[in-house]
Amino acid sequence: MDELVARITAALGVEANTARTAVGHVLEFLRKEFPDGPVAELLAKIPGAQDAANAAAATAGQPSGGLGGLGGLMGAGIMGLAGKLNGLGLDMGQIQKLAKEILGHAEQVIGRENVEKIANAIPALRPFL
Repeated sequence: MDELVARITAALGVEANTARTAVGHVLEFLRKEFPDGPVAELLAKIPGAQDAANAAAATAGQPSGGLGGLGGLMGAGIMGLAGKLNGLGLDMGQIQKLAKEILGHAEQVIGRENVEKIANAIPALRPFL
C-alpha cells in the first residue's frame, strides 16, 4: 500500500494521508461493485489495501463535502465515489490521474487480463485503462 500511496502522492501532488484515503475510497468502490475474483485478489495482494477499503466503508453515508455534500447521499455508485474524492479536495483531473495510477498499479499486481475483467464489470473504468 505504501508504494501505491507514494505513487498517488507524486502523481496528484497531494499529502500522503489524502492519497491513502482516496485509494481507500476507490478500493471500497471496486470491492462493492465487483467483490469477487480480480478485486478480491488485488485487495489480498496489496498489504494494507483491505484496511484502507474498510476505513472508507466506515465513512459510508457521511456527507463528503464535495458536490454540495451529495457524495454521501448518492451511495456507492461512481457519482458517489466522485463526490467522496471531490470532498477530499481532488478535482476531476486529479480523479482521472488517481484512476489511471490505481489501475496501472493493479496491472502490475494482478496482471492486465484481470484489470480488464474489472473494467468489463465496471464500464466506467474502461477509459482509464
